[in-house]
Amino acid sequence: MSDHHDVVVAGAGPAGAQCARDLAQRGYDVVVLEAEPEAEFPRQSNKSTAGTFASMMGAFGVPDDVVMQYTDDVVLESPNRHFVQQQPGAVLEFADFKQWLVAEGRKHGAEYRFQARANNPITENGKIVGVKYAGDEEVYADIIVDATGPAAPLAKKLGVTNLKRRNQAIGIEWEMEGVDVDHDGYADLRDSMMLRLDHDLAPGGYSWIFHTGGDTAKVGVCYIQDESFQQYGDPEKGIDDYLEYWLETDPRFANAEKIDGKQHRGSAHIQMPSSLSTDNFMAIGDTVPTVDPLWGEGIHKCMESARAAAITADRCFMETDPDTSAEALSIYDDLWHKRVAPNMRTRLTMTQLLYLASNERYDRLMADLQSADIETLSGANEGGWRSLLQFIHTSDIPLLAQFARERLAE
Repeated sequence: MSDHHDVVVAGAGPAGAQCARDLAQRGYDVVVLEAEPEAEFPRQSNKSTAGTFASMMGAFGVPDDVVMQYTDDVVLESPNRHFVQQQPGAVLEFADFKQWLVAEGRKHGAEYRFQARANNPITENGKIVGVKYAGDEEVYADIIVDATGPAAPLAKKLGVTNLKRRNQAIGIEWEMEGVDVDHDGYADLRDSMMLRLDHDLAPGGYSWIFHTGGDTAKVGVCYIQDESFQQYGDPEKGIDDYLEYWLETDPRFANAEKIDGKQHRGSAHIQMPSSLSTDNFMAIGDTVPTVDPLWGEGIHKCMESARAAAITADRCFMETDPDTSAEALSIYDDLWHKRVAPNMRTRLTMTQLLYLASNERYDRLMADLQSADIETLSGANEGGWRSLLQFIHTSDIPLLAQFARERLAE
């Protein structure tokens, strides 16, 4: 155990790198294990649309030079309607953002080891004490953090996470040029992030156009292959087919071209976490998972979970007799549920209901959103049932009954 540290973090994504950054700023000895070679990082893991909100940018001091485009609005589209909500945000150049986080951590003393894929936990008396990586290499720490995303090689083997394939959302995106972001008959998407609910394009999910300046945009599709996909999707079509269909049929892409080498694929699980920590161990970011089920926004949630883990480790180490037991690290669980994702279960229910609705119901939802006041919109976004009930109609009873039957069947 000569290679021993305060904390070992597996994974240098937004969650892992931010956790290392926070801990290094507090003076702790932190090692980050990253699977990719440093010269290529993050080519293999450049998978995020990287749309986020102003609150994340300010809270974590994200610089302007990793931003492709600042946005003013979020636009929701259905097949025949749209709704515009003023909501400042930013579309990041995800690779630059990840590299900036690594540099920030290093500046404060965090050590990074590339080509160092975490393979297995090292345990003693049933508790994790280290990590096997890059084959047979070993590193030890008082606290181990798994930030490897859905792969979760440590969290799965420790029984901390139980990611289910049926809850896995898959996505594909292209960066494109020549996009008509202000086409007649559609919403003005200049300086906007647009999400479209349309089962013809993304059965049981959504598609998007995120403006990245001029006539360029990130354009993509994602969905979960669950009951909604089975109801509205075509089993003969893959996700690439759905994206190509949209590009071929939407006039906004009539003169658009894909930017060579700018395709991104990714996945995340949309489900409640089974647990978050155990003795000497915490799982953060998409390992948990943490992505917001309603908006699909993951960067801010991952960063917040990283900060909650760093706060927890700091409190454990500050004790006269440092305690990294499961009971001591349960502080992280409390912070996650109170600060990181306080309405996760409600938002998950909202999302599951939303994707079961028909295209016609999506059109009516846009009309409902347009007529709602700011207080109602804010309350619904926060998961307040009183506000949500204002968007429920008598005609939704069959949909609610279907949802109830499927949940009971589970």
